[in-house]
Amino acid sequence: MRTHQAAALLATAALLALAGCAGEPEADAKPTPAATVATTPAGPGATEAAGIPPAPTGDKRVIYLATLTGIDPEIVNGKEDTAISRGRDQCTAMKDEKDPTKRIAQVEQRFIGPNHPNGFGPTKSALILATVQANICPTY
Repeated sequence: MRTHQAAALLATAALLALAGCAGEPEADAKPTPAATVATTPAGPGATEAAGIPPAPTGDKRVIYLATLTGIDPEIVNGKEDTAISRGRDQCTAMKDEKDPTKRIAQVEQRFIGPNHPNGFGPTKSALILATVQANICPTY
């Protein structure tokens, strides 16, 4: 019972974080000039310029991995870097895909596990998508 409660709590936290990120940007937030984002293809920020968000660090990383584990422990399955890489790849794929149904289908193909070779189903995939958006690419 505790596992289900923890999973529900973590999923709720992810959805609330996503909802909190969906608001308007603050009035005093300043956009980063394009010249400072990336100066060369291999320079700092090159991945962001290519549409690949940076990997979460610190608390964001911990929350991302804990939330995925709360949805289903097999999503991370001890492979934290793989879970982060899949999340970043999902962000890149959905940057141009705005249809929520297609985004969930992408997650089902991308996030797989030993006992879930065809993904984790639409409900868990929607939670995974919310977690990715909240912690890796909230502006997508």
